[in-house]
Amino acid sequence: LHFIGHLQTNKVKYIIDKVSLIHSVDSLRLAQEIDRQAYKAGKRMDVLIEVNIANEPTKSGILFEEIDEFVGKIRSFDNLRLRGLMSIPPKSENSYGNSVYFKKISKKFIDISHKIVDNDTIGLLSIGMSGDYMSAVENGSNLVRIGSAIFGERDRQ
Repeated sequence: LHFIGHLQTNKVKYIIDKVSLIHSVDSLRLAQEIDRQAYKAGKRMDVLIEVNIANEPTKSGILFEEIDEFVGKIRSFDNLRLRGLMSIPPKSENSYGNSVYFKKISKKFIDISHKIVDNDTIGLLSIGMSGDYMSAVENGSNLVRIGSAIFGERDRQ
């Protein structure tokens, strides 16, 4: 079971034993809490770093320029296992409108994968959603979020 969406540090203890992958590690504070709760639960938690690829003020995630430094910090935790990157680009009018962002994050993902000597876990690139998953897959995504395509649009009341 994957946890997708913003995760508050005070909620980590409620999900730590229920999920196998957290898609949205977007701060050092959150990573520290996940590490602490994973230790208490006796497990290593698989995580994706959430990247705010377009530097949108309304979205969470680390900035693109901070990825390398943040990867090092995440890898220093004993109870976290970095599995890859996740990013949600800006809304686009067409399914290929975000190709530039997908290419950028995909290139960084490949760079990170090659830089880490003992890399046996970094293999997940989670980009693309129902409206742009084809472009995301063409640009290297191997994990897409297509809930709307399966279940329909959410009723936002």
